Amino acid sequence: MAGNLTRDEAKERARILGVESYAVELDLTTGAETFRSSTVVRFSSTEPGARTFVDLAAPRVHSAVLNGRALDVAELFDGERLTLPDLAAENELTVVADAAYMRTGEGLHRFVDPVDDSVYLYSQFETADAHRMFTCFDQPDLKSTFELTVFAPPSWEVVSNSAPDVEREAAGEERVRWHFPATEVMSTYITALIAGPYHVVRDEHDGIPLGLYCRASLAEHLDSEALFEVTKQGFDFFHGLFDLRYPFGKYDQLFVPEFNAGAMENAGAVTFLEDYVFRSRVTDARYERRAETILHEMAHMWFGDLVTMRWWDDLWLNESFATYASVYCQVNATQWSDAWTTFANVEKAWALRQDQLPSTHPIAADMVDIQAVEVNFDGITYAKGASVLKQLAAYVGVDAFFAGVRAYFKENAFGNTELSDLLKHLESASGRDLSAWSKEWLETTGVNTMRPEFEVDADGNFASFAVLQEAASDHPTLRSHRLAVGLYDRTDEGIVRRERVELDVSGARTEVPELVGRARPDLVLINDDDLTFTKIRLDERSLRTLVEGAGEIRESLPRALAFSAAWDMTRDGEMAARDYVALVASGISGVNDVTVAQTLLRQASGALFNYADPAWRPVGFELLADRLSELLSAAEPGGDLQLAYVNALADAAVTDAHLSLLRGLLDGAITVDGLEVDTDLRWTLLRRLVAAGKAGEAEIAAELEADPTATGQRNAAGARAAIPTAEAKETAWERIVGGDLANAEFRATLLGFTEPRQAELYRPYLERYFAQLAPAWEKWTGEFAQTFAEVVYPSQLVEEATLERTDAYIADNSPAPALHRLLIEGRAGVERALRARATDVAAGRNR
Repeated sequence: MAGNLTRDEAKERARILGVESYAVELDLTTGAETFRSSTVVRFSSTEPGARTFVDLAAPRVHSAVLNGRALDVAELFDGERLTLPDLAAENELTVVADAAYMRTGEGLHRFVDPVDDSVYLYSQFETADAHRMFTCFDQPDLKSTFELTVFAPPSWEVVSNSAPDVEREAAGEERVRWHFPATEVMSTYITALIAGPYHVVRDEHDGIPLGLYCRASLAEHLDSEALFEVTKQGFDFFHGLFDLRYPFGKYDQLFVPEFNAGAMENAGAVTFLEDYVFRSRVTDARYERRAETILHEMAHMWFGDLVTMRWWDDLWLNESFATYASVYCQVNATQWSDAWTTFANVEKAWALRQDQLPSTHPIAADMVDIQAVEVNFDGITYAKGASVLKQLAAYVGVDAFFAGVRAYFKENAFGNTELSDLLKHLESASGRDLSAWSKEWLETTGVNTMRPEFEVDADGNFASFAVLQEAASDHPTLRSHRLAVGLYDRTDEGIVRRERVELDVSGARTEVPELVGRARPDLVLINDDDLTFTKIRLDERSLRTLVEGAGEIRESLPRALAFSAAWDMTRDGEMAARDYVALVASGISGVNDVTVAQTLLRQASGALFNYADPAWRPVGFELLADRLSELLSAAEPGGDLQLAYVNALADAAVTDAHLSLLRGLLDGAITVDGLEVDTDLRWTLLRRLVAAGKAGEAEIAAELEADPTATGQRNAAGARAAIPTAEAKETAWERIVGGDLANAEFRATLLGFTEPRQAELYRPYLERYFAQLAPAWEKWTGEFAQTFAEVVYPSQLVEEATLERTDAYIADNSPAPALHRLLIEGRAGVERALRARATDVAAGRNR
């Protein structure tokens, strides 16, 4: 894995250097493999005569001149770093290099559109890949201004952080010049360049020029009105909430191909996964997720871009705040007023899963180097951190929380900070000492579990009531929680809340005297309203209420919390997978929130794949598919739930009857009123038929001919890798390790290769996987190496031998810390599956 700046190295550079400015010139007309990158960087040193290094990844450096003196590139450049000897108090470094276009989604990525052969470029620099495009001190606390000149083909749009003051100035045959004036002070990782024949739509709001960009071949699908609406709602809300105007001039949002993440908060030039340009029909859940992503990146303009972490130890605060602020904005300023339900159902589930892995870490993590950072974009950094910030806002008061945030922005604008800088302002605004809270929540690991314990008198009233708090033996911290207990009754209007008590919980047992004398309800919900980060358990009567009438719970958030409790019990081996599947099958018809419905159906399939007795699994899939077939027939024509049901059915179908239904939908022999089998749904149906051996290369080729787009190519690659033959798996493996795939097709091929129903076809690759880890980690980029290690891990081989082989590899090879983490995470998943399957096997024997 190339390049790995350490925290100590960064700290030392920041101690002696101050960076004044960058002037970067890029020529994008020099060929398909490389581009000319010329950089002039002016910087000071507090220790004249000292030696340091500047970052640059380039196949060729033509020249490097420091303070008028040519440097010996052969001696001082190692492919990633250029040593700078004998610094002066004031320095000017000029470097001319040929930098490489990337196909991995890192650095300056180059994509050729298969529809029209147009070339599109975009940059992606987080965590430390700006030096793949220009020479720089690539760490967040060496902020500077950036001036950019770009030479490009005349038909291209060129976008950077600032608005251009020169556009398409003639500069030779088939070559024009763009110039972008110096930016505000910012970190290297949020600088940006996007170039190509992008389609653009422009607008303006509150004095801010707005732009939307996508590939020309996607222009017909760009729903600019909806995108601008969320953007404008976000600016209005955040301007009021933060009391500080957006600081970076114009605001462009660019949907780019083969993007590795959901989006990136480049200042004034936010890049998004182009899957957010919906070419086929999607449910409202996707629109809600897209809106959250838009608002998440916008929140970063203040928290992350304007005020930036000093080092990546505080990455969590950057991402957690943006997640919390985006959902807060959704609830208060957009149509998605139930966004906290989605947060509880999606983000917190991610956080709970991550926090129970052996690689769990404190929210405030110890990031010793870039490799450690790159595997830390996880459920703790984003979702647990956001959950804890939500709890903190409830603890200090939402008004005090944002008053502290506003003071923090104003004091530290365009600077770098640490966690203590924020806590200082929150303490001042709230009057609370947060040192104990910080230690308890940010510096410890693991998740607590809350259970109700009560006695009921002869009249059916609570004679006593307490909340019990538990912690795992390997993470034994019991924390202070602010939470609510809700009492819910079954009525003619459904299951509704009768009473709610909010209290502070600490220690192993907390009495709740306010509930003594109250009638026992049908459902007791600990952590009602989702105020704290915890797992919850249901008492026997409450669980029975959920099983019998989950769909009767009127409000979306308590319904999601109750289902989440059942899912946690399943993952923890306290509830049999077959019972969870039955719960979803019986209760899903009462769930009208499509985001919750899709999550439940995805979890039911996950329970069958991972946690069910393999002998019972086909029965479980048949049960689930039967229920989905019924729901599909009865669903509102053209509604979101209808689309959710057919997608889930494609995942669950195993019998000939259900697979024939999929084939009929694909061929048009079977129709469902209101259901349009559009391009993306066709690929979904075909993929399942291919994996089941009911379709093959001929059908894949025909579908690709009908959809010769980048998305079509990606879908075809995944489908071909999922063909259930040894020959198809060997072909897929050779493509995976061959080094010729771009990032999007690479991931699609991995997912097809590891099709979960094809464990025996994967088995011959177990040893080849472990043999490939070291060369992948050594030679591939971080994105590719991590994706391979994580996705191809033998998770579908749920057996003790997988645990033993993983342990042996770790013992024999002492892998790098980041790789070690990915391996023990995969191992933990297999270990959990073994425990849960034992529960399901026992349940089957007892019935």
